[in-house]
Amino acid sequence: MKEQLQKDFNNTIRNLTLSQKDIEIKKFYLDNFINKGFPNRKEEDWKFSDLNQIIKKNIGELSFYSDYTSTNKVDTSVFVDGLEHNKIVFINGRIEKIDFDYEKKDQIEIIDQSETINKFNNNSSLSDLNGAFTNKSFKIVVKGGYQLIKPLIIYHTTNSKIWSKNINLRLNFELYKNSSLRLIDLFRETSEKNFLNIFYNFDLKENSVLKNYKVDKFENKNIKYSFNNIEQDKNSVSETFILSSGSNFCKNEINCNLNGEYSSAFVNGIFSINNNKHHEIRTIINHLTENTRSYQLIKSVLEDSSRSVYQGKIFVNSKAQKTDGYQLSKAILLNKDSEFNAKPELEIYADDVKCSHGSASGSLNEDSIFYLMSRGLNYQQSRELLINGFLLDVVEKITDPEVKNLIKNMIGIKE
Repeated sequence: MKEQLQKDFNNTIRNLTLSQKDIEIKKFYLDNFINKGFPNRKEEDWKFSDLNQIIKKNIGELSFYSDYTSTNKVDTSVFVDGLEHNKIVFINGRIEKIDFDYEKKDQIEIIDQSETINKFNNNSSLSDLNGAFTNKSFKIVVKGGYQLIKPLIIYHTTNSKIWSKNINLRLNFELYKNSSLRLIDLFRETSEKNFLNIFYNFDLKENSVLKNYKVDKFENKNIKYSFNNIEQDKNSVSETFILSSGSNFCKNEINCNLNGEYSSAFVNGIFSINNNKHHEIRTIINHLTENTRSYQLIKSVLEDSSRSVYQGKIFVNSKAQKTDGYQLSKAILLNKDSEFNAKPELEIYADDVKCSHGSASGSLNEDSIFYLMSRGLNYQQSRELLINGFLLDVVEKITDPEVKNLIKNMIGIKE
């Protein structure tokens, strides 16, 4: 793999306009990744999965995509119907379209940061890999007092040009004081056996609101890793919703730092997986000052030999008095071969706090199925009704009505 890394890295450098200093930084990241390799079970954050083995099993020999010189045609058929929205379209890790036609142009700023190498502070080999191979990096700025009129959908797509490739991309978002952004990440890949490595950084100023919805719904044979870092000032709110379903393997990590008083973070997620899929969510909510709040609810519906993992940590600093933190995970296992793993954590250094966590798993209640069948439903209808009711609790946490309806339609929830 080392020879392939060096070859693909050299191709990447040739295709970019970088200073000698930035080239040296990228080489530093590459060397770090070579020394560390892909994460495995020896790391606490990855105790339930070995990414190196997952890549070998699902992809085989992996190369690192570096040909960002040629453009790709945008397939408009992947666009969401019935929802007016702004667009950023990634194809094979390359931005092909940025469209904020619904917004006031002077209230949105798009800054090309391709010649500024920024490192995410999560000390992982995947961050080093991303830093070494990312092509274009942009910063999206929402100006003070501006709320986007329409949601922004980021389309993550691939085409037949790539196969058994690693794609790295990153975006930075800054929300000025009193601004808001509704952001949907939608994955629609047409090529298979690729590894997507995605890093986002969000900087939320005072009174700003971020609503981020990640949707991996459509069936594909790819592997995904997504890392969100969220920095929050006073009275800011972040809402993250994850629908984890389509990929062979998918891991979403969220690190949220509640730096300002009265800031709040909400993380809600659904695993709905079958076959031999393996999906994970890992969250760290850091309460770093007084009067901050967090709420997390993760639910899984698992079929066949599928496996889901939820690792959730609430950290409370000694200065973070009057913290309110809540975390709950639940799973329905539809057969004996499915598996749910939960690792809830509380690390608390303040005494005036209200924090709790819980986890539960089990099968569908046969008495409830029998009752519904006695009222005229068949077995399959009864089963689906109970599953929908179980998941509806999470979907109802979505505070944006348009997005809530979109998610309900995607997963077939009927009320």
